Amino acid sequence: MEGVDVPCHFLCPISLQLMKDPVTISTGITYDRESIEEWLFSCRNKTCPVTKQVLHDEDPTPNHTLRRLIQSWCTLNASRGVEPIPTPKAPIDKTQIAKLISDAKRFPHLRMKCLSRLRSISLESDRNRSCLEAAGAVDFLASIIKNSNDSISSPEVEAFDDGTSSTDLTRLSDEALSTLYHLKISESQNKALISKDGGFVESLIEVLKHGNYQSRAYSIMLLKSLYEVADPIQLVSVGREFFFEIVSVLHDQVSRQATKAALKLLVEICPWGRNRVKAVECGAVFVLIQILLETSEKTECELTLTVLDLLCRCADGRAELLQHEAGLAIVSKSILRVSDVASDRAVKILCSVCKYSASNRVLQEMLQVGAVAKLCLVLLVDSRLRSKERARDILRLHTRAWSNSPCIPLHLMSSYPSS
Repeated sequence: MEGVDVPCHFLCPISLQLMKDPVTISTGITYDRESIEEWLFSCRNKTCPVTKQVLHDEDPTPNHTLRRLIQSWCTLNASRGVEPIPTPKAPIDKTQIAKLISDAKRFPHLRMKCLSRLRSISLESDRNRSCLEAAGAVDFLASIIKNSNDSISSPEVEAFDDGTSSTDLTRLSDEALSTLYHLKISESQNKALISKDGGFVESLIEVLKHGNYQSRAYSIMLLKSLYEVADPIQLVSVGREFFFEIVSVLHDQVSRQATKAALKLLVEICPWGRNRVKAVECGAVFVLIQILLETSEKTECELTLTVLDLLCRCADGRAELLQHEAGLAIVSKSILRVSDVASDRAVKILCSVCKYSASNRVLQEMLQVGAVAKLCLVLLVDSRLRSKERARDILRLHTRAWSNSPCIPLHLMSSYPSS
């Protein structure tokens, strides 16, 4: 508001903008609601921005007196271009959310309406999402997903004891999945869900099996969040069926977001040897190679090569890579083409192959597809030091097979390390 002197106590201490909805927190400092809620819920701070005191109560109290003063000041200065500030709508509270959940439990015909309202509330603000979580919405939504899928997979069991049709059960599950995903639930809630007796993870796997593309996407993204906070025992105990469904999401190209979530999930669970074997048995290597052949998106390439590197640390994974006609070629092509991270992962894959699976056929194929030339090029460019060391080790390891090959351009042959 150029040319208008705004009283300093009308300005939010965080943004120095005119407050539209002043609220006072437990330290006695008044802020604009939007600014303080962004500080508390989006940025996840637990202190007062001004006093730095820890806040034990994050619910601010509306400062009606100051709001009326600001509204009066705006009215008095309307002729100078100051726009009036409408009376703000009261924010949702835990009591209202608890009533919605209670109504959904008691009245079957209101369930879909209540779920839609919960999703609408979750999309409005981070503050609302935090309020939903505090009111028990996470457990309620998880139970809807589980009960719906239990009844769909076992028709003799009636979910909620009300004979809801399978079509309605699917719609309920889809709506609950969407809401749960948009809640962006906290780490502690994710830990509680993955540890929860009653098989919530199994319910998400059922959605991956039978759900539509959108529900499968929500399911794989929720599983990714769960396993990011899982403990080692939970990571190691993942079943073969779990891997099959992850690979199916990648194969079906459910969505770009779902593909990245599935790849990140494999990164979380494949450092363990048994999990690598399970992933390979479910066809992961073939699908990963297909992704590399079809995508040029940087993050997707990096994640794919990271998973492929993990799988090539077991004999079965390397065998699958070498069996694919384009396996060595596409990995080699990724070097010095996508990013430093992608190059590093691709060189590590070739390192695993050359150390443990280097038959004469494999060594000749590496020459023919340009892998050896790429390794020589890595030594010449300003790339990661560790990648250079690995490339040099690979070239030295097979110097008899490669050092005099006509497949290596003359300008790169000079970089070939001496034995």
